[in-house]
Amino acid sequence: MERHTIGGVPPAADHNDGMTAPTPPPATPADAPPPQVWPTLRARDARALIRFYVEAFGFEETVVWGSEPDGGGEFVVHAQPSWPLGGGIMLGSAPAPGAPGGPEGDAWSLEPGTFGAYVVTDAPDALFAQATVAGATVLHEPHETGYGSRDFAVTDPEGNRWSFGTYRGEPRTA
Repeated sequence: MERHTIGGVPPAADHNDGMTAPTPPPATPADAPPPQVWPTLRARDARALIRFYVEAFGFEETVVWGSEPDGGGEFVVHAQPSWPLGGGIMLGSAPAPGAPGGPEGDAWSLEPGTFGAYVVTDAPDALFAQATVAGATVLHEPHETGYGSRDFAVTDPEGNRWSFGTYRGEPRTA
């Protein structure tokens, strides 16, 4: 049976004994952050990549659900590493070719290592030092840009490209 998550919480197990399944928490709890963009990616070793994101970039491990009924297991069906300034990413394990639910039948097939993101930080130099000590591969060292940002770019162990900088975007017009 294929398991999906709702709001980061796996669904209750099917009950054939007539008992009522527990009610999942509301999809939008009262203390949820405002709507944001959450890019997604797949990983060959999702648990290792999550540890790297926490150690190297400072993401917070908000939730990780594996494929086992208790949420454990090496295959990650849903994870939410959150960025301290807001937002975050959602990721999961990439199914192996030929495996049940593998890439051939995957409705959300994303090739590991093809992701790229720009993330706002107030301390790019300190984050660059932290990322490189943790093993990030440097693409561009910290530098001043022509648009007033201080940026750097690295790759993670699976080849995804990450650019961090102080540029917060242009003000929106009404």
